[in-house]
Amino acid sequence: MSSTSLLLYVDSQYASPYALSAFVSLHEKALAFDIQTLDLAANVQNEPDFAAKSLTRRVPTLIHDGFALSESSAIAEYIDEVFPGTPLYPKEPQSRARARQVQAWLRSDLAPIKQERSTEVIFYGVKKPPLSLEAKKAAEKLFSAAELLLASNTENLFGQWSIADVDLALILHRLILNGDSVPDKLVAYAKHQWERPSVQLWVNQQRPAL
Repeated sequence: MSSTSLLLYVDSQYASPYALSAFVSLHEKALAFDIQTLDLAANVQNEPDFAAKSLTRRVPTLIHDGFALSESSAIAEYIDEVFPGTPLYPKEPQSRARARQVQAWLRSDLAPIKQERSTEVIFYGVKKPPLSLEAKKAAEKLFSAAELLLASNTENLFGQWSIADVDLALILHRLILNGDSVPDKLVAYAKHQWERPSVQLWVNQQRPAL
């Protein structure tokens, strides 16, 4: 480890969208960190040692010099404040607030998409049946919001990259990689975000078989 000790707990399948977000945040900051994987299927996140560290018993959890923090958006905001350099959020206050709004929305809404298009579609190439009516409505809501956010830019939400771009691209990829119908502009946007080196580092991780 470096003189500043950073340890990131992630799922052993490298399939958590939230662990991806924290992993990318650390790489974008060019920070050296270690990774510890947890087998969530074996319920190890509820074992006393990890539960005492994580508080919410979820991945990702970041340990920084003994300080433990879970929840990916909290991790991104924390390291953006503690480690200067490449910004994870827009500098302009309203754009920064909008980026955080996008992150909060993607974590709290659109459940039918997440249920019917798990990240196994993205990271394991698993194909799922056609979307239900409820999931189609959620997808339409996602597309409408994304197109409004990208009205003046086709590559990034706020004129320059932010961690919210990765989160938005990931949920779009749940649909794109399953072969669902997604507006061309949003496909181009998601693919552009997916080519980012920090994202590709996660995508190319070795994963255990399902």
